Amino acid sequence: MPGMKHVAILIETSRAYGRGLLRGIARYHREHGQWSTFFQPQGLGDPAPAWLPSWRGDGILARIDNRIMARAVQRAGVPVVNMRGTMADLPFPFIGSDNLAIAQLAAEHLLERGFRHFAFCGYKRKLHPKLDLRADHFQHCVEQAGYHCQVLQHVKRQRPRSWEQEQTWIASWIAELPKPIGILAANDDRGLQLLDACRRIQIAVPDQVAVLGVDNDEYLCDLSLPSLSSIDVNSEETGYRAAALLDRLMDGKRSPKRIPEIKPLRVIVRRSTDVLATHDEDLVRAVRFIREHACCPISPDDVVQHVNISRSSLESRCRNVLGRSLHQEIRKVQIDTARALLTDTDLPIKQVALRAGFKNVQYLSRVFSSHVGQPPAEYRRGSVSMGQRK
Repeated sequence: MPGMKHVAILIETSRAYGRGLLRGIARYHREHGQWSTFFQPQGLGDPAPAWLPSWRGDGILARIDNRIMARAVQRAGVPVVNMRGTMADLPFPFIGSDNLAIAQLAAEHLLERGFRHFAFCGYKRKLHPKLDLRADHFQHCVEQAGYHCQVLQHVKRQRPRSWEQEQTWIASWIAELPKPIGILAANDDRGLQLLDACRRIQIAVPDQVAVLGVDNDEYLCDLSLPSLSSIDVNSEETGYRAAALLDRLMDGKRSPKRIPEIKPLRVIVRRSTDVLATHDEDLVRAVRFIREHACCPISPDDVVQHVNISRSSLESRCRNVLGRSLHQEIRKVQIDTARALLTDTDLPIKQVALRAGFKNVQYLSRVFSSHVGQPPAEYRRGSVSMGQRK
């Protein structure tokens, strides 16, 4: 076919992040066409495919994890877009996640649950520069909120630890942390290790240690005990933007000087952070009641009646721990529910309003616009165009 571009896709299929990238690339391909794609399932870090040296194509989309792959891709002599941030000195344009936005979202999530102690569990510095940024940004966000963040530091060793040695080391670190504490893991792999380490030393999750991962790899998140809360980094949008950038390069245009980073979607809350970090049992009962019944809907008086203490006392405790009033906590749950329904379902907005606890579309629109900055219909259109709907 005249004008058809031949594109090699060197992205792993073994992990959720890579599969999200592939969904985004496929969506771009469906919308714009004119590509013939060269692709085979592979794992992250696998060698370049045997056909690449003799391949005569127009562009490459890749997750470059090592120097061998980088040299093989560069020898192809075609435009390349890289979606792996382990090597900052590669001569290819890079597109990836907004680690500042990820850190801010993580800090907000753990702060909302009442934590006052925080930690970050990552890897050896300089092993993955983008994860170093994730750690630095999270530490900064926590300190900006007025708290201290401990970061797991790797010591230099002649030989790497075995799995058992690594888990023992992480467990020792967790045991020494102040409790209760909220920990951001660099990714879901690290989150899985943290939860395993907590079980080994019989630390209650999420009551004493809450763990939040990044990437929302559903297989890993559901495999862990308890299930792992995680940040959906919107890798589908990253794949879509990478495909668009490659198309631009293959047309002979230059890469933009600044390539926007992709903001995360939201925290997918599972058991590992489903907690309120306070010893105030009345407040815990109140917040649990709100999160279970806010969309019925309910009022602050209903919460007070359920807990059976004075409203002034409960309001004071809520503000001290969460930084919000009872009414604001109810509204937050309702808005979060509306966001999820608009993003993840095709329900008419009238049904979204009712399910989120609003009596009509007009009321939802007014409150939603005030909190989110745009009306529900516009928010939904934006989520579709950004690939947020799966």
